[in-house]
Amino acid sequence: MTQDYSAVTDLMHDETVTHSFTKDVQLPDGKTLVLLTLDNGLDHKKPTTLGPSGLIELRAELEKQAARAKAGEIHGLAITGKPYFLIAGADLSAVTRLSAPEHATAMATLGHRAYDLLADLGVPTFAFINGLSLGGGLEIALACNYRTVSTTAGALGLPEAFLGLIPGWAGVYRLPRLIGPENALKVMVENPLNNNRTLSGPAAHKLGVADALFEPADFIENSVKFAGSVLSGEREVQRENSVDPSDPEVARRWLEAADRAEKFVDAKLSGATPAPYKVLEVFRKGMTLTQAQSADLEIAALTELMATHEFKNTVYAFLDLVQKRGKRPAGAPSAKLARPVTKVGVVGAGLMASQLALLFVRRLNVPVIITDLDQSRVDKGLAYIHGEIDKLHAKGRMSQDAVNRAKALVSGSVTKEAFADADFVIEAVFEELNVKKQVFAEVEAVVSAECILATNTSSLSVTEMGKDLAHPERLVGFHFFNPVAVMPLLEIAATQWTNESTVATAFALGKNLRKTTVRTKDATAFVVNRVLLRLMSEVQAAFDEGTDALTADTALRPMGLPMTPFTLLAMVGLPVAQHVNESLNASFGERFAVSENLGKLIDAKITTLWAKDEAGAQVLNPALEGLLSFGDKPSTKEQILTRVQDALAEEIGLLLAEGVVAEAADVDLCMITGAGWPMHLGGITPYLDQVGASDRVNGKKFNS
Repeated sequence: MTQDYSAVTDLMHDETVTHSFTKDVQLPDGKTLVLLTLDNGLDHKKPTTLGPSGLIELRAELEKQAARAKAGEIHGLAITGKPYFLIAGADLSAVTRLSAPEHATAMATLGHRAYDLLADLGVPTFAFINGLSLGGGLEIALACNYRTVSTTAGALGLPEAFLGLIPGWAGVYRLPRLIGPENALKVMVENPLNNNRTLSGPAAHKLGVADALFEPADFIENSVKFAGSVLSGEREVQRENSVDPSDPEVARRWLEAADRAEKFVDAKLSGATPAPYKVLEVFRKGMTLTQAQSADLEIAALTELMATHEFKNTVYAFLDLVQKRGKRPAGAPSAKLARPVTKVGVVGAGLMASQLALLFVRRLNVPVIITDLDQSRVDKGLAYIHGEIDKLHAKGRMSQDAVNRAKALVSGSVTKEAFADADFVIEAVFEELNVKKQVFAEVEAVVSAECILATNTSSLSVTEMGKDLAHPERLVGFHFFNPVAVMPLLEIAATQWTNESTVATAFALGKNLRKTTVRTKDATAFVVNRVLLRLMSEVQAAFDEGTDALTADTALRPMGLPMTPFTLLAMVGLPVAQHVNESLNASFGERFAVSENLGKLIDAKITTLWAKDEAGAQVLNPALEGLLSFGDKPSTKEQILTRVQDALAEEIGLLLAEGVVAEAADVDLCMITGAGWPMHLGGITPYLDQVGASDRVNGKKFNS
């Protein structure tokens, strides 16, 4: 077998091999269960993944156990992983080397050869899902006949549609039969395209992915007992969500679920990347096929997708940017300079401030106090925080003890004296410079000399906020994105005065909050809002010049952005977007033209350009009639797309020349984690290189 796949193993000669270790476990009734543990021999910081050598070793070990099963020496086999992991999937960094179609086909085939033995070993097989199980990691569990899962097993899912592939080791075939087509498409399509969501252990059990749920302290022990009870016939597993697609009613559900999922993908991506559509194609065809026939389709699909530039872009964006650069932020001082944070203050009790307080208390487990002008606002903020904690508990994401502890750690006050013993105070009040300066003056008067002050401003000068402070060296920009719990990015902006201890503490805090941190210069709107507002300004300008709203709003669809510009405008809020644009206009001039039409909408208290007609179709808001004025120079979709591309290339070129971030890769990282820039575009600067905008505008590519 090794010789057949030597070309692939040679290409991936430096693979961190996940080995297959087995031991016999004697059950109380005298039966023998083989426990196979997947382990790469490294600590939990290096996840277990599967490359060709690991798959070959797994297949060889399973062949040995199949022979033992045939001889009657064993009665079952269970597969599990090292602490915190079952398998994190295929080794994507190595997969990108498989550029030749025959190499991609070989890798896809290897997975099936190993997993198919698990599905038909001659004795029942079990997966003990003790930790993270993604892609091929969940598929290895699906190949087993039975599954248990730990309550603390985080990140279960099939993220391939997000990564530019399909669940090609039979996940696309097995999962819908196990949990139903609707649930399966949520796991395979909706979750990946919604910020790559995953399932918790309890959620996976509820869907029927796993047959039993156990606590981590005695997870293996209880899983072995579960396996023993199945082998002895004492337990008969019932699966309420499992289906047989040969049933006409199930077949109808199957195809209807696929149609709904395709509409979802269209709304998300507008056909900009092939992988999610390929998932649906194989899903539909697989309904009437055998598993072996589906495997042929899956291997062909993987071979095709691994050759696409969308897949290569996604791997670069996901591995090189989010996974690597995101964990080693450029310009971050030594963590040894960071100060401990044992209490946090949040100035404000509105929605953003309350979201921040919730994040701090959940991630840091330290006292958090919010303040506002009157008790009713404070009470409203606390009620929101408590309500969100209760929702997390209802979803199984917080235990009752964690709920009680979190609620006890959050308090409120109408006086800033409550911050006297805080180590870190962040303001999230109205976006007006004088208001924020007054807040910091009041806070500085009561906090200790070591307390760090932070602003969540999205557009104002952190330097200006610090000018009148006695200790401006402890002020830092700490900009989150909305919704705070979901968006990964945290822009950390240092002023000319900010000392390295403050910056180091900010980065350490960001890491503890599980955010992707990027150091930026204190420049108007930092990175994400500056780039997004330039994009939106160009589309708004085309609309003001006489382009009809639908043409202007859909011109960027070939990029596959998460939402259209006017949808984003409505979500951000017209007054907020106009305020940020005015700040950018004041700093950078007419590149950020302030739209008179947008001002008219704000004055008229109109929140969106769109409305729904009687049939539910999107139409221009009737309230706009006669309100706006337009030029006589309409643009085509193609003209707007090129205009936006060139504007982005110009703005990012200027941003980099000003030293706002260290490198183009940091702009890419910011846009992916702060604005949902599509992974399949490979980051915003590679995209601008690929479409020629960088050369057209700057005379050179951002990335050589």
